[in-house]
Amino acid sequence: MYDGKKNTSYRIFYSALDLVGKKMASEEKTPLEIWKAALEKITPQVEVKSRRVGGATFQVPTEIRPDRKESVSMKNMIIFARKRGGKTMADKLAAEIMDAYNEQGGAFKRKEDMHRMAEANRAFAHFRF
Repeated sequence: MYDGKKNTSYRIFYSALDLVGKKMASEEKTPLEIWKAALEKITPQVEVKSRRVGGATFQVPTEIRPDRKESVSMKNMIIFARKRGGKTMADKLAAEIMDAYNEQGGAFKRKEDMHRMAEANRAFAHFRF
């Protein structure tokens, strides 16, 4: 949402859900269920935070709070939908929702990268306090 334009963002979201419903008519789920499933698939469980210990900075993996998980996944979906090529924002958002549902696309890749980074820095988990 830009500049508090809530009606515009509602219109974009619901028209994106309509597009998802039309394009994925073969699915037995409703467009809202597809969106919820897509959001679950791009929701990260862990993230890395920079922690300065002594003179060195370590990337410490930490679990994400449930409310932050939701906001991070929605933010990633919107960011990667904006970067997409397409005619309208509703088209871009619908394409990103369908890609996330099929476990591909930018937002899903971001989640995988976050998990991979946390796994690589698992040795520094004891700095979490």
